Amino acid sequence: MKPLTETDIRGAFVNCSKGEAKRLSVPRDLAEQPWEDLDFFGWRDPQAPDRAYLAAEVDGRLRAITLRGAQSAMSWQTRRSMCSMCVTTHTGGVALLVAPKAGKAGKQGDSVGAYICSDLACSLYVRGLKDAGAGARMHETLTLEEKIERTVANVAAFIAKVTATA
Repeated sequence: MKPLTETDIRGAFVNCSKGEAKRLSVPRDLAEQPWEDLDFFGWRDPQAPDRAYLAAEVDGRLRAITLRGAQSAMSWQTRRSMCSMCVTTHTGGVALLVAPKAGKAGKQGDSVGAYICSDLACSLYVRGLKDAGAGARMHETLTLEEKIERTVANVAAFIAKVTATA
């Protein structure tokens, strides 16, 4: 992924108002992110743990979405769950994150959700740069490049659901 600036990110939100995009928390350490190892950029809001954000290039265009998660994931702490983006399994490290749909549908309360790595570090898990613990990666015959392509496709499909008008 190419390095992003705060301006890039704020201008890419598709499921919140410009005012909300201007006010949301963007990480200050953008220059230190491992951009060459990221397929998308995701982060949690440090002031509001139930809020998360995701930015990815889809069809040559940067798209960013707001997400909400459960404030308490107590019931998930003992269960092993799989991320629907990167297919990594975690004990307590996957959360249901819900994005309001873009446009009129989102204003009427429509949303879409997916089980995603709680820390949004899918790209690092796929590449083996971050460890999710024993048994986190299932044995697969896919190459690393194929796993990366799958993750990118899963993220793009999720964003497409958020931006769908029908």
